[in-house]
Amino acid sequence: MAIKWSWKPIKLIIICIAAALMNIFFSNFFKDLLGLPLYLDTVFTAAVAFAAGLIPGIAVAIINWLIASIYYNDFHLYVLCVIAEVALIFALKPSDHFASGQTRERIIASYSGLAAKLLLLYILCAITISVLGGIINYVSDVYLGIHLQYYSVEDSFKLGLIMNNLPILAVNIFSRIPINIVDRFIVIFGGYIISRGLVKFIQYKN
Repeated sequence: MAIKWSWKPIKLIIICIAAALMNIFFSNFFKDLLGLPLYLDTVFTAAVAFAAGLIPGIAVAIINWLIASIYYNDFHLYVLCVIAEVALIFALKPSDHFASGQTRERIIASYSGLAAKLLLLYILCAITISVLGGIINYVSDVYLGIHLQYYSVEDSFKLGLIMNNLPILAVNIFSRIPINIVDRFIVIFGGYIISRGLVKFIQYKN
C-alpha cells in the first residue's frame, strides 16, 4: 500500500522560518529605519497562529527569539509574552468560515462579529503583554540582574513615570501600555489579514 505524501508539514516549517525572519525585518524597518516607537515584532507570529494554530505559532515565537537573541547577544525572557499572545489568539480567534448565500444584512452582521472578536482579542493582548512584559522586566532587572543591552521603545516613557515616584513594577507595566495600544492593534488586525493568505497557501494542493 502506497503511503500518501503530504507537503503540509514542509509548508509549515517553511512558513515558520519565513515568519520569524519577516518579524525581524518588519520590526527593524519600522523601528530603526522609520523611527517609529513600536515593537511590531510579532505580526507574522500572530498570522501563523491565526492560520495554523498553537504549535506553529509557538514555533515562530521561539525561532524568532533565538535569531534575535543571537543577533543582539541578549537572551531575555520576553519570548514568554509572545507565547502568551499566541495562546490568546489560539483560544479566542474568530471562525474562519462564513456561510455562502447570506443576505446583505447577514454578511454585515458576520463581518461586524468578526471585527468585534478581533477587537476583544486586541484589547486582551495589549493588557496581557503590558502586564507580563512589565513583570518580566522587573524580575529580570531586580532579581536576575539581566539587563537589556539595547534601547527599548518603552524607555522613552519610563523617565516621566519614575519622576512621578511610581513603584518600579508599575513603571515597567505602564510604560508599555501606550506602545501596545498601537502595536497590538497592528499585530492582531494585520496578522489576521495576512493569515487569510497563509491559510490558502497551507491548504493549496499541488
